[in-house]
Amino acid sequence: MSERMEQTGGGLDTVKLSAAVALLIAGVMGFYYFAAESMLVRVLGLLGVVAVAVFIAMTTAKGRQLAGFLGNARTEVRKMVWPTRVETTQTTLIVLGVVILVGIFLWLLDSLLGWIIRQFIG
Repeated sequence: MSERMEQTGGGLDTVKLSAAVALLIAGVMGFYYFAAESMLVRVLGLLGVVAVAVFIAMTTAKGRQLAGFLGNARTEVRKMVWPTRVETTQTTLIVLGVVILVGIFLWLLDSLLGWIIRQFIG
């Protein structure tokens, strides 16, 4: 029985991914190397390098897989039924109330145990 393995990339994909990682490393190093420059210039430069690295990475087979996955995830998020503002507010208030009640209970329990221990110690 022979198994066929699907090859999802190749040497060129490895080179592209390595170049993308090298660009990211160079971008971060450049960000700190040019510490005397304006923060705006450094951040814009870093964002530009990241954009180029992402573009290079997305041209690989794994990058296309990731793009497909993200597209499918976005579709699934759109299918979800999100709670209304009223439901969100009510749930938040219930959680806040329970947290306050548990906090008061733990404070009372701590006080009771402290009082009991003080009675034993003297």
